[in-house]
Amino acid sequence: MSDSKTSNIAGNQMWGGRFASGPAAIMQAINASISFDKKLFAEDIRGSIAHSEMLAEQGIITKADQKKIAKGLKTILGEIEAGTFAFSEKLEDIHMNVEARLAELIGPAAGRLHTARSRNDQVAVDFRLWTKNEFLRVAEALKGLIAAFLERAEDHAASVMPGFTHMQAAQPVIFGHHCMAYVEMFARDLSRVKDAVERMNESPLGAAALAGTGFPIDRHMTAKALGFREPTRNSLDSVSDRDYALEFLSVAAICATHLSRLAEEIVIWSTPQFGFVRLSDSFSTGSSIMPQKKNPDAAELVRAKTGRINGHLVGLLTVMKGLPLTYSKDMQEDKEAVFDAAETLDLMLAAMTGMVRDMTIDTAAMKRAAGAGFSTATDLADWLVRTLNLPFREAHHVTGRAVALAEAKKTGLEKLALADLQAIHPGITADVFSVLSVQNSVKSRTSYGGTAPSEVRKQVRAWKKRLAKL
Repeated sequence: MSDSKTSNIAGNQMWGGRFASGPAAIMQAINASISFDKKLFAEDIRGSIAHSEMLAEQGIITKADQKKIAKGLKTILGEIEAGTFAFSEKLEDIHMNVEARLAELIGPAAGRLHTARSRNDQVAVDFRLWTKNEFLRVAEALKGLIAAFLERAEDHAASVMPGFTHMQAAQPVIFGHHCMAYVEMFARDLSRVKDAVERMNESPLGAAALAGTGFPIDRHMTAKALGFREPTRNSLDSVSDRDYALEFLSVAAICATHLSRLAEEIVIWSTPQFGFVRLSDSFSTGSSIMPQKKNPDAAELVRAKTGRINGHLVGLLTVMKGLPLTYSKDMQEDKEAVFDAAETLDLMLAAMTGMVRDMTIDTAAMKRAAGAGFSTATDLADWLVRTLNLPFREAHHVTGRAVALAEAKKTGLEKLALADLQAIHPGITADVFSVLSVQNSVKSRTSYGGTAPSEVRKQVRAWKKRLAKL
């Protein structure tokens, strides 16, 4: 773009003759958004081509002008993709940068493109298109992560590990069952993505500044051309709505929270004290001073980046909370938050999918830990209820005494002598030892959604079928 033409356009400021002199440098700096909204260039050009085609079809501009406009916009798209386009901060945003260059390329016909629209509905449709596409990218990434967990769950449908409450060993569970818990979490995230896309799948193009337009436009035509289900129904809401951006950040924050919980477990599991998993060098780093160290830095960074996404959500909620209808310049602050959150979430999902596929599971270490902390105590209480018909509270008391005895003898429940157990309750028989091993404990949990290997395999099969249809 030549300096002379750029200066001329900047002097006129394109938004009219209200201001005789150029803005002060500080105003220009705070007002300009081109440094970040240039990311919307493809959506802006796509929306402009659709708008021009509709204007020509409705007889609002000539088909000859429309062809010039479309050809010029495609040229600009090529320039931006090739890195030869000169963005100007003086032109404020992506819309004016593109329009100014279009005027250089095709002359006066470029001025007809903005007929029956405003930058308000223009940015709304650009940002919706971008956010919708990013939602779809997140959906595919989530499917990949779910698939990785299904593979792990299938491979470890009988691998015993300790289950925890309060970060204390509670009851033995199956590692595959633990993996399937994350399948459920990330499937809910996927469901939220799909719900959000359905809600936002409406085109604001044609709402103009805030009140619609007197030109005989066809908003259904542009909505269809841009891949939206239908046009929005209220022009005021069309230009002031940023729910789709808030929903993206909300979905991202919840998903990031799930990723962070997983990251925390990987950090814990990879410590020598646990030793449940090992990450390869691809997802670990060493220490500059301690040669023995192997740090799960990828997991730690996933855990940390969650705060970044949560901050973006709170930030945009705060921007939007006090805005009267319709458009306010405050809304310019919406894009950087969403752009950064999207890039961050993409990276987190990729890193976590890689770690889930990469980590080596130490089933022997998990099995040893599964029997610690008297984890089959509940199985003993359940046996007392089923076999001796004791009320559960009484069975709970008997079991507590058995645990105290085992603790005093520094042994496991399954290694107590039958005579010791009968001294606590004479009705106990040798059959009780059939439920005190961790393997038998998990096998007994056959309720729907339970941790029994048979149930884990059922859920894996069901989820594989479900995922194929998503």
